[in-house]
Amino acid sequence: MRTLGSGGTAPGAISFARAWYYFCYYVMGGFLMESALTVKGQATIPKAIRDHLGLGPGDRIRFFIHPDGSVALLPKLPTAALKGIVRAPRRKVSLADMDAAIARAATSRGTRRR
Repeated sequence: MRTLGSGGTAPGAISFARAWYYFCYYVMGGFLMESALTVKGQATIPKAIRDHLGLGPGDRIRFFIHPDGSVALLPKLPTAALKGIVRAPRRKVSLADMDAAIARAATSRGTRRR
């Protein structure tokens, strides 16, 4: 009986690449999608890819060419999508505290080493 992995590993071990291929091809019904290029150089992105990337009408995409020649398709995120990535400061500082810190820094300028 032959297993999916035959890379000299433990008996019955499956390599990740082979397991991924098996999953995509046999379980998901294939992973190769294609699209025709029009005379104007346009192509339709398959619905499964659009859904995976969260693309909708009017969204912009970027293409990245890897050194090996393969091309990656990346969604261009609007700045509104970045909201909430950076946490708000834990401690709120009042204007009086800011003024005091500025005054301390201004008076200690001569003592600071560079």
